[in-house]
Amino acid sequence: MTLESLRQDIDRIDARILALLDERLEKGLLTRRHKTGTLDSGRETEVLGSVASRSKCLARPEFTQDLYRRIMAESKAVQDKGLRMIGFQGMHGAYSDAAARAWDVAAATIPFQEFSQVFDAVLSGDIDYGVVPVENTLGGIVGQVNSILVTTELRVVGAIDMPIDHCLLAAAGTDHREIRSAYSHGQALAQCRRFLERNRLDAVNWFDTAGAARMIAEQRPKGGAAIASRFAAELYGLDVIKEGIQDSTTNRTRFFVVARDALALAGNKCSAVFFTDDKAGSLFGVLEVFAKAGINLTRIESVPNEPGDYALFIDFEGSDQDVTVIEAMASARARVRDFRLLGCYEERKL
Repeated sequence: MTLESLRQDIDRIDARILALLDERLEKGLLTRRHKTGTLDSGRETEVLGSVASRSKCLARPEFTQDLYRRIMAESKAVQDKGLRMIGFQGMHGAYSDAAARAWDVAAATIPFQEFSQVFDAVLSGDIDYGVVPVENTLGGIVGQVNSILVTTELRVVGAIDMPIDHCLLAAAGTDHREIRSAYSHGQALAQCRRFLERNRLDAVNWFDTAGAARMIAEQRPKGGAAIASRFAAELYGLDVIKEGIQDSTTNRTRFFVVARDALALAGNKCSAVFFTDDKAGSLFGVLEVFAKAGINLTRIESVPNEPGDYALFIDFEGSDQDVTVIEAMASARARVRDFRLLGCYEERKL
C-alpha cells in the first residue's frame, strides 16, 4: 500500500460516486411524471431516517442526513425545471447519448439497458422522445431497432446522421506503453481491428463502448484501456491516448428520434414500412410509383418479420404535406400490404 495507490483508490471511488449521483437525479426526474408535485415530505422523512440508521461507520448521522438533504434539494430543483427527457440505449457517453444531446441540447438524456425499454418508456409517456440507431455505414442496419419499428405505434420525428470517431481511452496518467488490452463493444473492436493489430492490443468484448469507458475509470484494470468516444472520455475523466483509430474514415451511424405524436412542422424527409406479396414485380411496382413521381428514395432495406415474410423500409425526400408525396403514398398503399408512414421529419447531418 502506497500513497499513490491509495489516491488511485480514492479516484475510483469518486468516479463511482459521481455516476451514482447522476443516476439518482435521473430517477428523481422520472418520478416527476408519477407525482402531482416535487414536494413529498413523507418520503423525505423516510429517506432521512433510513440514512441515519445506516450511518454506523465513520460518517456521522448528522453529516449523512445533511448530505442527503442537499441531494434531495438538488433533485427537486432538477424536477422543477420541466426538462424534456430523451431516452437512449446504453450508458452515458454512448454514441446514442451524443446524438440525443445534439438533437436537443436542453433536454435530459436518460439511459436504458434495452432498445425495447426506450420505445416502451416513450409510449407510456415516462419520457418525451427516444433516440435509436437504425443503420451504420459499416455494420449495416440495426436489426433489433428496425424490427421494433415494424409494429410500433410511435412516430419518427427526427433523424441524426453522425460520424463515429473511436478513441483509445485510458485512466488519467496512464503510460500508453503499458496498455495491453482494449475493452469495447464487439462492433467497435471490429471497426478498429487494424489499429489493434498494429499496436498488439488484445481486444476484450464489453457490452457497451461507454460502459467500457466507465469501467476503466472506476476499476482501472492494469494495462487496460477502452475504445469509445471523446465524449465518454470527458464524462469519465479519461485521457485520450489516440483519436480516430477506426479503420474506415466513412464510419457513420444514422439515428431516428421517436415520439408518441408527429411534430406539427413540415419535414423534408419521410420514412415508411410495408409488406409485399410473394410475387414477381411487387417491389418494383412500388419503386416505380415513386420514380414516376420524381421522388428520390434514399434508403431501401428489408427486415425479416416472420418466416418467409419481410418488412420493407423506405426513406424518401419530400414532405407528407406535399400533394405529390400524398398521391404517391396513396398509389403505393394500393399495391402493397400494410403501408404505413412512420413519420416525416428533418434530418441533421453532423
